[in-house]
Amino acid sequence: MPRLLPRLTFLFALSTASLTTHAQQKLKYPKADPQEIYEEVQKPAIPAGGVEAYAQYLAEHQQYPTQALQAGKQGTVPVSFVIEKTGSISQVKVDKPVDPALDAEAIRLISAAPRWTPAEHKGQKVRQRVMVPVTFQIPVDANGTTAPTPNPNGGPITVKPDSPARPVGGTDAFFEWVQQNQRYPALARQRKIQGRVMVEFLIQPDGSLTDVKVPKRLGSGLDEEAIRLIKAAPKWEPARFQGKPVRQKMVLPIVFQL
Repeated sequence: MPRLLPRLTFLFALSTASLTTHAQQKLKYPKADPQEIYEEVQKPAIPAGGVEAYAQYLAEHQQYPTQALQAGKQGTVPVSFVIEKTGSISQVKVDKPVDPALDAEAIRLISAAPRWTPAEHKGQKVRQRVMVPVTFQIPVDANGTTAPTPNPNGGPITVKPDSPARPVGGTDAFFEWVQQNQRYPALARQRKIQGRVMVEFLIQPDGSLTDVKVPKRLGSGLDEEAIRLIKAAPKWEPARFQGKPVRQKMVLPIVFQL
């Protein structure tokens, strides 16, 4: 069963239109203006470490908003921004809003990214506008009995549910239950450690929560407490596909704050 990143699986595609080099095109550019923001340059800006490293950064640091997750919101957020002559990022904005929570996370993700190697035009470093689409996708695992097509390798296949799994009573009630039943580990309290533990689990067709684990540990007893909370949590309304309940993989944050 695939792992979620960080951790719901999502897809990232870097806009080739923004990064395609124009150095080999025989275009007559005006003299470079150091204050102008260019769309086309002789030597485009590139992420520090290259495109693959940038994609890995986005994958590892994306935090799927809980609100959007529970509402079943997903999609691709087109984010445009300016690479300054120093390689820093500015003027980050969403060109076509998808969902307020997803838009805000995409902006945060891009704004916090490492510096770029700035663009060059006519031998000078210049400012360049770049667009990067950040994709949020919720993966769902369904057993073979509810699958629309058979899996040639056998076992479960992935489908998009007609309705995603939800906590009984709603999201607010679920996180209120978590808050009321959370036991802050003494070691973490003593060390003044706080943070967010991402817990991965399966919501079974009967609504029970199983296969609970923490992909990235925070330590000092916080991971074990987060796992205990999810295992002890009330049942959920399962995801449904073609009217039938199916299994769904989920990742939720359990926040510990002193």
